[in-house]
Amino acid sequence: MKNWHHTDRILAPSLLAADWGRVSEEVSRAVESGADWLHLDVMDGHFVDNVSFGPQMIQSINENNDVFLDVHLMISRPDHYLPRFIAAGSDMITVHVEAEHDVTNTLAEIRKAGVLAGLALNPATPFEKVVPYLDQIDLLLPMTVVPGFGGQSFMEDMMTKVEAAVAYREQHGLNFHIEVDGGITPLTAKIAAKAGANVLVAGSSAFGASDMKAAIAAMREA
Repeated sequence: MKNWHHTDRILAPSLLAADWGRVSEEVSRAVESGADWLHLDVMDGHFVDNVSFGPQMIQSINENNDVFLDVHLMISRPDHYLPRFIAAGSDMITVHVEAEHDVTNTLAEIRKAGVLAGLALNPATPFEKVVPYLDQIDLLLPMTVVPGFGGQSFMEDMMTKVEAAVAYREQHGLNFHIEVDGGITPLTAKIAAKAGANVLVAGSSAFGASDMKAAIAAMREA
């Protein structure tokens, strides 16, 4: 697996926006179009008001493709379901600071399994809530929409969290990635990258584009 650094611009199309009737073709299309990672949103209908897919989907993608699987658990009990997502072949697992679990223990379990550990926070959650864990993570994900559904517009005021994370990372000599998810287009990719985010999750702007390769290139160069 490539050794990703937080200075790399990483494009992670979100499977949520793909045509689920043709998942394997859609994953191949993303990879061939220049995707670095595949972002997989797991929703339990409880932590967020929507249900998506579980470990079987991730396992199937893992068995049929060679792409870095960036798994985002929008679920209430990430600690309970963790072993299943590790076994499915996730390369990175991001859990929410707001979920019902011991965050330090969950992050430690992910890393113990040799998987990268991410921590996400919702728009309503202040940056201070993640500060105690920033030395335990490989990626921080400040959500740029309220999670649960695709197609929402980008919340530019969340860039203050991205900037705060960049400053904290510098001050403490850390090297975690900063990912943004929600409403990412070539225009908002530019705003997010300027604030210091290096991992861009794109849903409809990637899978919904008539030319996905051009759309990914535009976000990479924004």
